[in-house]
Amino acid sequence: MTIRIPDFSRTRVIVVGDVMLDRYLFGSTGRISPEAPVPVVHVNQTENRPGGAANVAVNLASLGVATRLLGTVGRDAAADTLQAVLHQCDVACDFSRAEDRPTITKTRVQSRGQQLIRLDEENAAVMHGEEIVAALSQSLNGAGAVVLSDYGKGTLSKVGDLISQCREAAIPVLVDPKGKDFGKYRGASIITPNQAEFEAVAGSCETDDELVSRGRQMIGELDIAALLITRSEKGMLLLESGAEPLFLSTQAREVYDVTGAGDTVIATLAGALASGEDLESAAALANVAAGLVVRKIGVASVTPGEIRVALHQRGQGGRGLLDADELQAMVVESRGRNERIIMTNGCFDVLHAGHVSYLEEAKSLGDRLIVAVNDDDSVRRLKGESRPINALEDRLLVLAGLAAVDWVVSFSEDTPARLIEKILPDVLVKGGDYRPEEIAGAKAVLNDGGEVRVLPFRDGHSSSRIIDRLRD
Repeated sequence: MTIRIPDFSRTRVIVVGDVMLDRYLFGSTGRISPEAPVPVVHVNQTENRPGGAANVAVNLASLGVATRLLGTVGRDAAADTLQAVLHQCDVACDFSRAEDRPTITKTRVQSRGQQLIRLDEENAAVMHGEEIVAALSQSLNGAGAVVLSDYGKGTLSKVGDLISQCREAAIPVLVDPKGKDFGKYRGASIITPNQAEFEAVAGSCETDDELVSRGRQMIGELDIAALLITRSEKGMLLLESGAEPLFLSTQAREVYDVTGAGDTVIATLAGALASGEDLESAAALANVAAGLVVRKIGVASVTPGEIRVALHQRGQGGRGLLDADELQAMVVESRGRNERIIMTNGCFDVLHAGHVSYLEEAKSLGDRLIVAVNDDDSVRRLKGESRPINALEDRLLVLAGLAAVDWVVSFSEDTPARLIEKILPDVLVKGGDYRPEEIAGAKAVLNDGGEVRVLPFRDGHSSSRIIDRLRD
């Protein structure tokens, strides 16, 4: 299946549900407390991240979707912190501030990659939900989809009314369910349980056929259009009324943390549907996004650039083309897995065997190869008005198709010095007869502890020579 990445920026999605603040305390441990047999953690880093329905909203915003979040928080500092973080993520918040409960906060203490303890702050007092219903009614105009993110904390106590509003407005409503009573989600467009949640309601399924049969039964009983069951290492199962079952194999090569993966699935699914994709394509895209997010620590999100690179690497129609900000984010995430970053640059106007050999040798120096490419104007300044022969987009696409190349980015200056200083690769590579100190960006890389390598070009291969032969 060829997977297309839609233009998420043209759509709007509303998220309603249980919002939380996830607080991470990172530190080192080296001794046991004299007060109790527990490790002493010296906290050296604190991170505040949106959790629950707020993480769904962040996932949508990371894709470029205009996102509005409705939920209930307390009148406390945690709510202010959560709203500030969400604002930085371009999520519009419409919070109901409650007097009788704190903002749900989950504090995780981590050391050496392991979670030592989690501390939860919440109040199980009943929510009546009328404010949320009214807020959704005022926000529906222009929405392409609505996501109901249920973590069982009470925000969706009027979930039936919320679904009815969406159906009356002919807006798809997707539900990430909680608990054993799926009847309360009757009439939703799509429900996205994991297999354990599904079997807790429908009963244990020993075979795929049994899973499909019980899923179809649930679709009929609940009057829903489709069911997307996430199955961990087995991928996903999409059941759509009147269509054959679609089994999607897992896309995760490495799994570091499955926290929040369901949020990424429903966010990507909703964003794709709101952008006009059919359900099968939207589910396939969500499957790719889930495979990326489980490679990250804690609740996290993915960008269209990351999905594009993943599709490119899997030969499923994507391209490894990024802008500078997307590239920097990818490099940070890659370094979190201790990957070695290699970077090179050039015009790559007429790609030939010498280029391919050079790029393969560069890639052998590390794990990820970045190729920075001069845009058309900078090529003309460097090589004359008759160049480039191939436009920037064509040059980028050809480079992105090479097995050795992970990420391709363009730059408009005569040299990529500013881009190199932003990325700071572990190894900066240049081909030809340069001395390291002559290479643009070399000083910044060396000062950062990286290295600079000069690789020879293959004799007899030259873009200029090929162009001259064509002219002759």
